[in-house]
Amino acid sequence: MAVSEHLGTDDVLRLLQEVAEEVITPRFRALAEHEISSKTHPGDLVTVADREAEVLITRQLRAAYPGAVVLGEEAFADDPTSLVAFREAEHAFTVDPVDGTRNFVHGSPDHAVMVAETRAGRTVRSWIWQPQHELAYVAELGSGATRNGLRLPDLTPDSDPAHWRVRTSARRRIGERLGPLPPLELSWVSCGIDYPKLAEGACDALVYHGTRPWDHVPGSLLVSEVEGVVGSVDGQVYAPRDDPRGILATGGADVYDWLRREV
Repeated sequence: MAVSEHLGTDDVLRLLQEVAEEVITPRFRALAEHEISSKTHPGDLVTVADREAEVLITRQLRAAYPGAVVLGEEAFADDPTSLVAFREAEHAFTVDPVDGTRNFVHGSPDHAVMVAETRAGRTVRSWIWQPQHELAYVAELGSGATRNGLRLPDLTPDSDPAHWRVRTSARRRIGERLGPLPPLELSWVSCGIDYPKLAEGACDALVYHGTRPWDHVPGSLLVSEVEGVVGSVDGQVYAPRDDPRGILATGGADVYDWLRREV
């Protein structure tokens, strides 16, 4: 796509879709062994699709916004100081080129491309594109959230905790019980799938231990724009510059307040 001085919300979504079509989807269920590697440990995978997609997205964002900091997941792996620059920036973007890389490597369609924009440490726009599901989730601060262009309704969780469905990406916690809640279930193991599922009411809360901004900034705006609450386990509303001990994404204030006392 042609680069303009500024990118409209639809332009950014189109960028993610075009990049996915060019370098991600052609590799889906077609990765060669040499196109997959580990970053820090055997389970922390990265593929050629991750790297190429991040380069393409980052290039377009920097061309349109030369004064903005762009924090990419793979760039951070090469230069951890980029996270410091992001937290200090007045204008910044997060880029997660293939969220759910393990799912992608193992042939699961549950992966996504995610970008978020922040101003003065506050998330103002976010985009989640699920290429295999052909679902686009877009949120703008104060303007609500959409799924393929249609407005998502506000969340209305049940008042009884015994009916809440809580999921976690921590496999060691599967089956754990918190008070009257049903046993914890495994999430979809991709924030780019998890947060949209929560925003649509497929579960009532998500419990996370990993807190990297590229994973949580896009979805946190999506959920907050449908009256959900995303915060730390210590009771602070989540913000992009934060480094919390853990994150609770919930369908509403009552769920959040109850859950943070139990986890």
